[in-house]
Amino acid sequence: MTELSSSISITIISFISAFIFASLVEYWVHRLMHFSVRFGKRHRDHHRRNEGQGVLWEFFDYLKGTIIMMCLPFLIAMPVGIGWLLGSLAYAAFSAYAHQLQHENPKACFWMTMPVHYVHHKYNQWHHNFGLALDWWDHVFKTYQPVEWLTEQELNQPPRNYLQLRWW
Repeated sequence: MTELSSSISITIISFISAFIFASLVEYWVHRLMHFSVRFGKRHRDHHRRNEGQGVLWEFFDYLKGTIIMMCLPFLIAMPVGIGWLLGSLAYAAFSAYAHQLQHENPKACFWMTMPVHYVHHKYNQWHHNFGLALDWWDHVFKTYQPVEWLTEQELNQPPRNYLQLRWW
């Protein structure tokens, strides 16, 4: 294997690892917000309003909370750092988009059987469905609670495309 192909492989593995790790961190931080008064005040306000901040502001919040973790792998090696940073940024962007989408157009979340964050809000689930963009960790940690979420309210919403949502 050449040095270039080795670097590319390391970058890809780091990207995938960061994406998966970021989803795990997001799950546990969200779960912690439901049990900690210190971390939970702003989150309780979010539940009260039941709306996202817009994709861009959600993305900036993810960056503020994780920028150091996104850059630390550069201390290991450049390919690791590049892959990890790109994977982390990709997940932050995907999660910010998915979070806003679930608040505004949950039927568009085709990658999940049930839009867990939407259900989490709709049924005031303080002990279930903590995933924002993905439901993997809810399944792994047994916090996934399926419900019949497609009610008259969702079925009567006018059709919208994947980009019709609040971006800022």
